[in-house]
Amino acid sequence: MAETDAQPAPDGAAGPAVLVEHFFRHEAGRLHGALTRRFGVHNLSLIEDVVQEAMLRAMRTWSMGGVPPNPSAWISRVAINLALDALRHDGMSAAKEGAIAAYLEQTASAAPAADAAAEEADEHAIRDDALRLLFVCCHPAVSPDAQVILALKVLGGFGTGEIARAFLGTEAAIEKQLTRTKQRLRDAGVRFELPPAGEELAARLDGVLATLYLLFNEGYKASSGERLLREDLCREAVRLTHLLVGHPAGDTPRAHALLALMLFNTARFPTRVDEQGELLRLESQDRSKWDRALIDRGLHHLVVAASGDALTEYHVQAGIAACHCLAPDAASTDWGRILDHYDDLMRLKPSPIVALNRAVAVANLRGAAAGLAALEEIPDRARLERHHLYHAVAAELHWRMGAHREAAAGFRRALQLADLGPEQVHLARMLERVEGAGGEA
Repeated sequence: MAETDAQPAPDGAAGPAVLVEHFFRHEAGRLHGALTRRFGVHNLSLIEDVVQEAMLRAMRTWSMGGVPPNPSAWISRVAINLALDALRHDGMSAAKEGAIAAYLEQTASAAPAADAAAEEADEHAIRDDALRLLFVCCHPAVSPDAQVILALKVLGGFGTGEIARAFLGTEAAIEKQLTRTKQRLRDAGVRFELPPAGEELAARLDGVLATLYLLFNEGYKASSGERLLREDLCREAVRLTHLLVGHPAGDTPRAHALLALMLFNTARFPTRVDEQGELLRLESQDRSKWDRALIDRGLHHLVVAASGDALTEYHVQAGIAACHCLAPDAASTDWGRILDHYDDLMRLKPSPIVALNRAVAVANLRGAAAGLAALEEIPDRARLERHHLYHAVAAELHWRMGAHREAAAGFRRALQLADLGPEQVHLARMLERVEGAGGEA
């Protein structure tokens, strides 16, 4: 399958709720982009509201009357009508309303083409509305963290809870940040049009890459719910990143490194969960089922990424993923090289999560005791106290050392904090195993 291939919609038998989630995750960026192109960046909050309401109406209507032949066009039409109704109440002129309705009627069921002659003449114009909206969100008037938060909300359809977990923050803080960011864009008079490819557009690239990275990560390992994977999110992140590296502003080593990382991880989708949807750890995965074509494409982009002089976090993480993908079995994993990569990552972008993953590499290379010592040395370790993976890793290392009571306590705490169904099942099984070996409190 080509990297830019559209993903098929779920079968109607899957039910309205599944279909609505699919279209929300897969087409939120396109729909937000199409509406923003015509209604303007200053109406971002309105656009967000009408897209959400359109999804809710789809769930209610489809549950009673069945799924329409073209669900995407149905949701788009409802969102357009809601936007027009809201703007009519705000005093929009009838002439302008008609013009917008006519335009969006033509673009409701497919990603709209560039509508301005100047844009058509510019071979480097960003014509994909979702990618264009991503660059808009990363305007220099907005701080780097706020750029990513806004883009995840309006492009990826993320809830404030999901964003808060990604930033290890609170929902209240994220809500305040979003309100301030939208006001800043309005005050700055930011438009949907972008500057030509060059330094001004390139300055937005770091925010664009950070957003695509988090978008992919949420799909690769959902922060909550009953499914570990949200493949639609990952496929959309890959699609947008592939478009990005094909544009002069995005054809950079760090963008190719990010695409390589995504492709390496996407290659392992068939083995992340078993037939019952339960978590499969890396050492338990059937590597013969990994997608070798995706791995090869990832290696290609990693080679292109090596053409620059700068080493970025995306280079390092892609290197780690490549080590796993190239190992014929778990026992052959080059943990020494992986640890070197984590040391590089700690220098480039230190964080408690990076340090936690580094401790896992230390344990696999030097033993469980060394891994526990690395956990104790994590800077800002207190920030991980409410992160289930921290307690799960510590529990696993205690288990390896035969400290069953400590292992059981760790798995219990991890189970209390885990929000994801497959991880809860996995942790419950680990706790049962430890308790069976004498780890009761």
